[in-house]
Amino acid sequence: MKAIDSSATAYYDAGTELYRLRNGIGLIEFERTKEILVESLPKPPAVIYDIGGAYGEYAWWLTSLGYEVHLFDLSTKNIEMSDLLRNEYEGYELAAKEVCDARSVPRDDESADAVLLMGPLYHITDHDERIKAVREARRLLKRGGKLYTAALTPFSCLLHNITVYSPSEENGNTWLEDPGFIRMIERELTDGCHINPNRKVYSGIGSAHFHSAAMLRKELVEGGLDKTEVHGIMGGAWLAHDLDALWRNEESRKALMNTVRILDGHDEIIGLSGHLLAVSVKERSG
Repeated sequence: MKAIDSSATAYYDAGTELYRLRNGIGLIEFERTKEILVESLPKPPAVIYDIGGAYGEYAWWLTSLGYEVHLFDLSTKNIEMSDLLRNEYEGYELAAKEVCDARSVPRDDESADAVLLMGPLYHITDHDERIKAVREARRLLKRGGKLYTAALTPFSCLLHNITVYSPSEENGNTWLEDPGFIRMIERELTDGCHINPNRKVYSGIGSAHFHSAAMLRKELVEGGLDKTEVHGIMGGAWLAHDLDALWRNEESRKALMNTVRILDGHDEIIGLSGHLLAVSVKERSG
């Protein structure tokens, strides 16, 4: 197996992921993903492998619903941080929490009812290695099991930085004025490659691969999955001003989430979402 770029692992080993889903655009990502999981997962106590599940926001939540959840992540720091959520889910325990690579998971063939692959596919920059990760997830799934694969779109980095562009403010965000950043964006829009060695070009995630909805479907087919449906997880709601304040108001939160559902599934605008979630079915054994 080819090694994951060190810039990606450094990002997570620094603890950067902690509570990301609890503020800003993460609020929408978390809420909509949970909706889709509740609508489509088999009933508890089904077995779920959360591969690349970071410190376990989804894993602990699913455990509280009665699922048997095994958490896997490449970052030792993320696995260690999973203990921070234990007090929020008193009386529940993860079935396992282990450091491992998404391309080699220490579990038997066809031992999971569902697999979450909500991170590895955009941190594996080599095409053939991404297909290995998909095939490994397929190996773990029972016949009829479901794979949930997350991806970032080629527009995500540019759109985010447009929304926070602030050249007139002291210490404002001025990445749009940086020629190196623009070259990075142009490459992303050409072939999906987010080249950011050691996070020197841009302070976000390290080197990664970004998928269009069509490319995500194609790679899942290459990996042997069937019947894939791709969701735009955040629609255009993440563009709303002062999202944290809006989220605290029940009515405005409902209004924003309604717009996400309305836009979901429209391929001509799905890239606006920034985050995609594919739901695939394993129809054949072997």
